[in-house]
Amino acid sequence: MFFVGIDLHKKTITVCVVNQEGGVVMRRTLACCEPHNIVAFFQRLGKFQAVVEATSSYEWLWRLLEPMADRLVLAHPKKLRIIAESKRKSDRIDAQVLAEYLAKDEIPESYRPTPRQRQHRMLVRHRCFARRRGASARTKIRRIVADYNADRPNLFTADGLSYLAGLKLADADRFVVDQLVQEWQQHQSRVQQAEKRLRAFAKDAPALEAEARAVLGSIPGVGTVTIEIVLSELADIRRFRSEKNTVAYAGLAPGFRESAGKRKDLAITKEGSRLLRWALVEAAWRLVRHSRRWATIYGRLQQRRGKKKAIVAVARRLLGVMVAVWRTGQPYRHAG
Repeated sequence: MFFVGIDLHKKTITVCVVNQEGGVVMRRTLACCEPHNIVAFFQRLGKFQAVVEATSSYEWLWRLLEPMADRLVLAHPKKLRIIAESKRKSDRIDAQVLAEYLAKDEIPESYRPTPRQRQHRMLVRHRCFARRRGASARTKIRRIVADYNADRPNLFTADGLSYLAGLKLADADRFVVDQLVQEWQQHQSRVQQAEKRLRAFAKDAPALEAEARAVLGSIPGVGTVTIEIVLSELADIRRFRSEKNTVAYAGLAPGFRESAGKRKDLAITKEGSRLLRWALVEAAWRLVRHSRRWATIYGRLQQRRGKKKAIVAVARRLLGVMVAVWRTGQPYRHAG
């Protein structure tokens, strides 16, 4: 059995093959644009296990090697600090360290989403991307119109767009505004199409996914957008050992520094998905407006920590509630 460490880059992969004792058997650098050479190389190895880090572009290589490998391992990049912090760092060394850790079965593994989870995440993120781009176009339009003291709240309704089309603007400003209106309308159409695809996607959901949507929707302030983001970003709640692990994954756990027996609390880590944190904070604001109980919690926290830290703390507690109802399948019980 050979153990293969793969350092993946955009154009090449650097491969190191070691035996059971950790001795280097061979090294190769192969071009990503020549998958037939990659397949031929691994076929010559016979029985092998391989490890690659969970970078943004590992999926094509995984699908290529999966039919041949006895075992494929997806390594967690952050937990392999020995590579990142090594003073002697190169592609060859990185690949060798991966192979040696694999031979000792000490690779910290990363979660690999299923094909359905990957497609769900793609649709949700595209929808959010289109909304952000549309919002950016609207902001730019308002900025130009404000120079003429002509902004109005209903600028993006049918009446508002008619009013905007009739405004007397300088030639350059009119050209830019017209293009920005077209861009905003295009992104609005893309958002609507993405929402339609997501509704169709949800209709085909397996039982556990459908149950998760139902119980998450029972929480006040948690709407369809939030549910889809939470489901797509967390993927499978069973992969988290506890609520604490889920909060850490979302980047909502406060950091700390400890020295000489003294501990200093820091800001939240902000690791993981920025989109997930945004959705939870937005849901937390709605929650404190809809629920007296949560408004009271927020009020107490605000007095001690200020608005920003208080709403982040509410978002953290809200995620804990989501984890609980998702795990148990029991709807949220309103307490006011």
